[in-house]
Amino acid sequence: MKKVVINIALILTFILTYLIQVNFFSWFRIFMVMPNLFVILVLFIGLFIGKMQGITYGIFLGFLLDFFIGKKIGITAVMLGSVGLLGGIFDKNFSKESRVTIMIMVAISTILYEIGAYFLGLFIYKYTAEVASFIKILSIEVLYNVLLTAILYPLISGIGFMVEEEYKGNKILTRYF
Repeated sequence: MKKVVINIALILTFILTYLIQVNFFSWFRIFMVMPNLFVILVLFIGLFIGKMQGITYGIFLGFLLDFFIGKKIGITAVMLGSVGLLGGIFDKNFSKESRVTIMIMVAISTILYEIGAYFLGLFIYKYTAEVASFIKILSIEVLYNVLLTAILYPLISGIGFMVEEEYKGNKILTRYF
């Protein structure tokens, strides 16, 4: 029963994140660049709930974003699914209790998401390559995401550890084997 409530809360969190991303951060851009809150959300789902849930939520939320925003459907779903997978891999190999480690994870996830989405767009939809502007936008977005993660870390980690306890239980030994 608690897992159903958690999944409903995650869907509501996605809706809230979407509203914040579209409404709030459209007013607070840095050099016309917004943070990508969905990368942070899916990364934390992969970190605290698990690799398969991270992939599932990443693909599902990516399709919803592509549908709502009106882009070509598929790139966001593939890349957010990859971020969910990366969150599961980070969970097995790194500690989630350090703010600096989480900030590095967010930076790596943002970089891989944006580079993957950029190259998929280049190959599939024949976008023109503008490397200098891409690097500028990528660096600003990474800094923005890392800054937001540093600010929101106490809230996210507190909720994350409660959700992790429900999903994974206290399986200390099986986590490392």
